[in-house]
Amino acid sequence: MDRLKAMQTFVRIVEANSYTKAAATLDLPRAALTATIKKLEAFLGTRLLHRTTRRLSLTPDGAEYFKKCLDILEAVEDAESTFRGQDAQRPRGKLRVDLPGAVGRHLVMPRIADFTRAYPEIELVVSMTERVVDLTQEGLDCSLRVGELQDSSLVGRRLGNMGFLTCASPWYLAQHGAPQTLDDLPGHRGVLHFSGRTGRVFDWDFMVDGRPVVVPIRGAIAVNEPDAYISCALQGMGLIQAARYQVRAHLASGALVEVLAATPPAPMPISLLYPQGRMASPRLGVFAAWLGELLRSDPDLQA
Repeated sequence: MDRLKAMQTFVRIVEANSYTKAAATLDLPRAALTATIKKLEAFLGTRLLHRTTRRLSLTPDGAEYFKKCLDILEAVEDAESTFRGQDAQRPRGKLRVDLPGAVGRHLVMPRIADFTRAYPEIELVVSMTERVVDLTQEGLDCSLRVGELQDSSLVGRRLGNMGFLTCASPWYLAQHGAPQTLDDLPGHRGVLHFSGRTGRVFDWDFMVDGRPVVVPIRGAIAVNEPDAYISCALQGMGLIQAARYQVRAHLASGALVEVLAATPPAPMPISLLYPQGRMASPRLGVFAAWLGELLRSDPDLQA
C-alpha cells in the first residue's frame, strides 16, 4: 500500500464528505477508494470513518488522523515546492469557502468576479449558510464568521469589526415616537431575531460608557433570517438592531431611521477561520488577503 497516496485519498474523501464525490475528483472508481480506506484502517488497526447509506462522519481516531494527514501532506508539498521553482507557488486548485448568508450575498459575491479574474486557476466552491459549520466534517478550507470564535482547534484571522445600529421605519416612529434613551424602550416593540441553529432569541445590547448593557424588548414577530428581519422593519413592525452594511441603503433613502445613536449595539468581530497549517496553501493565502482587503475597504466593518 502506498501510504502517502492512501493519506491523500482519505483526506479527499473527508473534504468531499462523500466517496462518490471524492472518486469523481480523483478520477478513480468508487470501489478503489473503498478498498484503499479498508486497507488503511487495517494497517492502522482502527476505524477512521463511520459509513451509512445517508452520511459519512469521522470517528475520534479518524478526526485525529485527518489532522495529522493534513500536516504531513502540507509538509510534503512544502518540501517539493522548494525544488519545483516559482511555478509551484502559483495559486491554483480547488478552494472551498463558507460564508454567512447575508455577508456573502451583500458584500462578497457582488465582488467575487474580481477575485476569479485575478486568480483564474483557482476553482472556488462557495457555500452560504447562517449555521456554524464544521470545517473538517464538511471538507472546507475556510469559513468567514461573525462573532467571538469558539473553535480552539482552528486558527482565526481577524478581518474587521462589524458595526451595528438600532433603527426603525418613519411610519413606526410617527406612530410610537422615537426612543430618546434606553428607559424609553419598554414602551416600544421590536422585531426579534432568533438563531436558526439554537432557537434562542438574540439579546438586545447597547454600549453605555464603554460597556454593553442588555435591555429586554417585547416583539410581535420573531424571524431567523437577516433579510426577513429587515423587511419587517421596513414594513413598520418595530425597532431592529442590524449590521450597518445591511441597512445603509435604506438609511440613505430614508426608508429606515437610526435611533439611540449615542448608545449603539456592541460591534462584533468578523474573522476568517481555517485549520492549522492550511494558510500555507497559496490559494488560501491569496483568498484571505483579497477578502481582508475587501472588508477593510468597508467603513461599516471597521467599527
